[in-house]
Amino acid sequence: MLVQVLLWLKFLACLLIILFSGAKLARYGDAIAEKTGLGRIWIGLVLIAAITSAPELITAVSSVALVGRPDLAVGTLIGSCTFNLTILALLDILHHQTPAPSEVKQRHIASAGMGVLLAAIAGGSILAGGGLWRLSLGWVGVPTIIILVLYLVAMWLIFRLERNRASLLPEEAALRYEQDSAKALYLKFALTAAAVIGAGIWLSYTGDEMAATYGWSASFVGSLFLAITTSMPELVVAIAALRLGAIDMAAADILGANMLDIAHLFTADLFYRQGPILASVSGVHLISVVTTMAMSLVVIIGCRFRRRTKTFIVMSWYTPVLIGLYILSAYAIFRGLLL
Repeated sequence: MLVQVLLWLKFLACLLIILFSGAKLARYGDAIAEKTGLGRIWIGLVLIAAITSAPELITAVSSVALVGRPDLAVGTLIGSCTFNLTILALLDILHHQTPAPSEVKQRHIASAGMGVLLAAIAGGSILAGGGLWRLSLGWVGVPTIIILVLYLVAMWLIFRLERNRASLLPEEAALRYEQDSAKALYLKFALTAAAVIGAGIWLSYTGDEMAATYGWSASFVGSLFLAITTSMPELVVAIAALRLGAIDMAAADILGANMLDIAHLFTADLFYRQGPILASVSGVHLISVVTTMAMSLVVIIGCRFRRRTKTFIVMSWYTPVLIGLYILSAYAIFRGLLL
């Protein structure tokens, strides 16, 4: 009983650290976007997404390198994508004035579309199973290499696009962080990022301990429990960014973290020395893959066909759809069903 109480206390302590540091991280990220001129989309898509997705990476690598459980690694990375997209539904509820997709730039459609493509490649590799064993370089599967290359190319193209857009835009009349020192902001951002990453990693290990204590199955632990706990930084940072009025940075953080989580399959594959990781995992992960693709398509539709009023007073039509898809996938994984 005492062990369980201590586990929940550690769990709560991690959440409190992430709650405080995540709010600061969003503010400093917003300031850096202004100082560098790269804009909130690029900062959220790459810089903040890299920080908030670090717990998923560490959990995935430790799952294969330390305990040799590829299902935990793949479940954490892909399962986090479905939970992240559910955060967008929460942002829509918290954004009282208008539907959240109507306020974000349509450039997010490209990020969501890339997420669909990367998930499709991962799903195809899992579906093919042992048939893809021959498609490898050493022990690393070719599909995860393709995923990494596509991610890097996409980030390079988006960087060039955002830089060109920034150079064409006129300078803003009033800058929010003009009085803040750039060096001080970078230092504060680095310290806050370290706190978020540290607490997120601690949270993932605490979640692993809790799973072992309560005897939960590997599929449930990876795809649901660890996926949710390691996504807490994305949740806190996205809400904090929304409160700052930086809704584009919030959306970019979520979509960027999703792309990066799938790209991290390459890193997990690199540490899994028993062959291509996607050929070694259970087909149950296809549930998360298909759900991620479906939820991403819903987000794309919401961003493309913009509405000025909410369908259900407090939420847009796509919010219950996203939440419903997540609940259905969680139930299917829990029951061990295969799509």
